[in-house]
Amino acid sequence: MKNCVSIILRKNEIVIKLNDDANQLEIVECLRKKLPELRKLYKDEKTPITVTGKILKNKEIDEIQRLIKSKIDVEIDFDMPKSLGLSSIKKAFDKKIASSETEFHRGSLRSGQKLESEGSLVILGDVNSGAEVMASDNILILGALRGLAHAGAKGNKQAIIAAGSVDTVQIRIANIVKEIDRDEEPLHKQAYVSVIDDNIVIE
Repeated sequence: MKNCVSIILRKNEIVIKLNDDANQLEIVECLRKKLPELRKLYKDEKTPITVTGKILKNKEIDEIQRLIKSKIDVEIDFDMPKSLGLSSIKKAFDKKIASSETEFHRGSLRSGQKLESEGSLVILGDVNSGAEVMASDNILILGALRGLAHAGAKGNKQAIIAAGSVDTVQIRIANIVKEIDRDEEPLHKQAYVSVIDDNIVIE
């Protein structure tokens, strides 16, 4: 089994770094093997542990915390983004487009430009105000979305839109439209847009 857990000893803390590509089962098994050795480092002191390196779901955090606590009774902190970073958005996007043709566009789109794709669309730049991108499946914008993006244009509500930032007044997935009031809603950075219960949600 690959080594998916690294233990780093620091002056005031112990860092447990999880491999970003490892699944929960691999992480738990690896931790289970390493914790007895880590336990030997503890005597009377209570050096806190920081877990980092991978975005975890709440139930995964709970499982890892219980496992560590069962061997070492110390304070445990999980140092990870509370939302998806762009690299993780890209991974989630890649999984979604596994069965979809993907078209890449290098550079930003200016006002008045329109780009359409029968599959998924990756924009290596910005979509500026007045520009429009439309795809039958997913849309990934590595820069800012200031114009119009319409994913799942042929009715695919499973489609997603991911962008470095969302600063637009309207976004569409399938036949669902979300109007965004820029005065009321903050600029969304590293945004992941999907349909939940027939509503467009920006995370």
